[in-house]
Amino acid sequence: MPKKEIVLKHLTIYVAYLITVWCFYRFLFKLPDEIEELVVKPIIWILPVFYIIGREKTKLDSLGITFKNLFPSIYLALGLGAFFVLEAVVVNILKYGKLNFGANLGDFPFMVTLGISFATSISEEIAYRGYIFGRLWYVLKNEWTANFITTVLWVGIHIPIAFVVWKLDLSAGLVYLMLTAIFGMGSAFVYARTRNIFASIFLHVLWAWPIILFR
Repeated sequence: MPKKEIVLKHLTIYVAYLITVWCFYRFLFKLPDEIEELVVKPIIWILPVFYIIGREKTKLDSLGITFKNLFPSIYLALGLGAFFVLEAVVVNILKYGKLNFGANLGDFPFMVTLGISFATSISEEIAYRGYIFGRLWYVLKNEWTANFITTVLWVGIHIPIAFVVWKLDLSAGLVYLMLTAIFGMGSAFVYARTRNIFASIFLHVLWAWPIILFR
């Protein structure tokens, strides 16, 4: 890994770029979900990360892209994912007064929606847990401080979709952002234990689907 000063410089530029560009995109454009998640998001979120690690001459495993600890990662993601399912059920009951299993899948078949969910998870977890959290942890030498800062940034980039795209009211938006923060902390926790981004990707899918199915 390069010197901390270089890593921090690259990290700061990337975070400023990502928040600025993605927020402008959310305010100005609304493309179909499959285009956003399969094309636009990888270009905006992931290509700059790969460019940076190329400049730094670091390997993909510095982003957690590795098969090491793969099965322990899956088991840990399943365990914490069960908590997120329970969390979604509780929120659903509080919202509707009963358990409402009305799935909001849109016009897509189940497998297509699942594929889009995985594409979203790959882009967002490589960017936030693999790169931002991993580099902050390297620079700060403190897992929980890095986790907290990453989670704040994670919640911040989800504000436009909550209030601009989905047009949630204040209470619903705050609940969504709270759930987003809880997931962000949990995902970084899992990544810190495994150093494997597939754990965070799998956990992201497990977190997103209860929200889709129970909202």
